[in-house]
Amino acid sequence: MKIAFWVSLGCILYTYAGYPAIMWMFARLRPLRWNVAPITPDVSVVLAVHNGIALLPRKIEHLLGLDYPNIKEFIIVSDGSTDGTAELLACQQDSRIKTIILKEHMGKAAAVNAGMTQAGADVILFVDVRPEVAPGAIQHLVSNFADPSVGCVAGELILRQQGNDNTTTAVSKLYWRYEQWIRTSEAVAHSTVGVYGGFYAVRRELAVELPVGIILDDLFQPLSIIRQGYRSVLDSSACVYDTWPSKVESEFYRKVRTLAGNFQLYQRAPWTLTLKNHVLFQLVSHKVMRLLVPYCLVVLLISSISLSARSPLYAALAVIQILVWTVATAGLRYRIPVLHPIAAPASALLMLNAAAVVGLYKFVFTRGPLWKIWSSGEAAAKDSNHAPDKLTVIEPVAVAAAIDIGATLKKHSTRQQRVG
Repeated sequence: MKIAFWVSLGCILYTYAGYPAIMWMFARLRPLRWNVAPITPDVSVVLAVHNGIALLPRKIEHLLGLDYPNIKEFIIVSDGSTDGTAELLACQQDSRIKTIILKEHMGKAAAVNAGMTQAGADVILFVDVRPEVAPGAIQHLVSNFADPSVGCVAGELILRQQGNDNTTTAVSKLYWRYEQWIRTSEAVAHSTVGVYGGFYAVRRELAVELPVGIILDDLFQPLSIIRQGYRSVLDSSACVYDTWPSKVESEFYRKVRTLAGNFQLYQRAPWTLTLKNHVLFQLVSHKVMRLLVPYCLVVLLISSISLSARSPLYAALAVIQILVWTVATAGLRYRIPVLHPIAAPASALLMLNAAAVVGLYKFVFTRGPLWKIWSSGEAAAKDSNHAPDKLTVIEPVAVAAAIDIGATLKKHSTRQQRVG
C-alpha cells in the first residue's frame, strides 16, 4: 500500500506541478525564440457552424468589420443546419463570403475539411461562431509566420464572465490562467501541443485533412504540423474574447466532450503516442497524465486510509482528503452562501477529474459518432442556465465516490476491531 500511495501521489504532483515547473525552467533557461515581423499575407477565414442562426448574423457582421487588410475570403460552412442557417448564408451579398452547405450533419471536422479545400490564401484562420476577435489580433497572429519555422499560431483567449457561479469562476480564472501559463512555456521551449480552437492560424500548405468525426481538431492539426518539422506557438498580443459557461453543469459537459476527444484522438491517430510525435513528452505529460489523475486520486485515498492505523501521518492525510472531497461535493450539490466560495477550488478539481472519468465512459459506450455528444453552434446559442439533462452524471460520480469511501472506512474499521 505504501508503494501505491507514493506512486499515485507522485503522479498527481508531477502532472499538476512537476511538468509545468519543468516546462517553465526550459522556457527560462533554453528559450527557442522565433522571429516576428509585420508581414501581411493573404488570409482565408474558415468558420464551421451547425444551427447557429441565433449568433450567425452578428458573427458575419463582426467578420466583415475585421481590420486586417488582406482577408481574401470568408468561408462559412453550414454543417447540416436545420434552423435557417443555410438560408441566411444564401442571402449574403458580400463577394468575400463563400458559403458551403452540407445537407447532412457530419460534424465539425467534415465541415472544416470542406472549408479548407476552398481556401486559396497563404494562411488559413480558423474561428468559431461565438468568439470576438480584438482589433489588430489577426495582424499580430500572422506576424509570427515571418519565421519560416512557425507553422501554427494561436492567440490569447480572454474570458468574459457573466453571472458565473463560484465553481465555474474558479475553473475559468484559476484553471485557464494556469493552462495558458503551461502553453506559453511549451511554446517558448518548442511548441504547444494544443491550441484554442476558436482562433488559430496555419500555413495552408501545411494544413492536413482532419479524420472524419474527430472532436479535437485544435489538437490534431497543431500536432500534425509539428510532425512535419514546424512549430506551434502562441501570441499573447493576438486577443480573442469568449464567454465562459456560467453554470458548472455546462462547463462539466464541455470538459466531458474535450476529454472524450482525447481518448478518441489517441485511437484515431495512434502516431501521436509514438516517437513520430516530436512533442511526445509534452503530450504525455500535459494531456495523457491528466486522464490518469482521477484514478490516482482514488488510489491515494484508499491507500492512505488503509495505512492510517500504522502511522499518524497517513491518518492525517486520509482525514484531509476526506474533508476536502466532502466539501467539494457539498459545494457542487448545495449552494450554501458561506460554503460555496470556500469550496469552489476543490469543487472545480473534483468536477474536472469527474469529467475525465465520464469522458472515458462516453468514449467507450457512446453509440454512433462521438462528436454527436456536443454541438458547438447550438450550445453557444443556448441559455447557459439550462444545462442538458445528461449533466446529472456528475451527481452519480460524486455519490459513487462517497460510497467507495464509506465502504473502505467500514472495512478498515472492522479490521481494527478484529485486531483489537
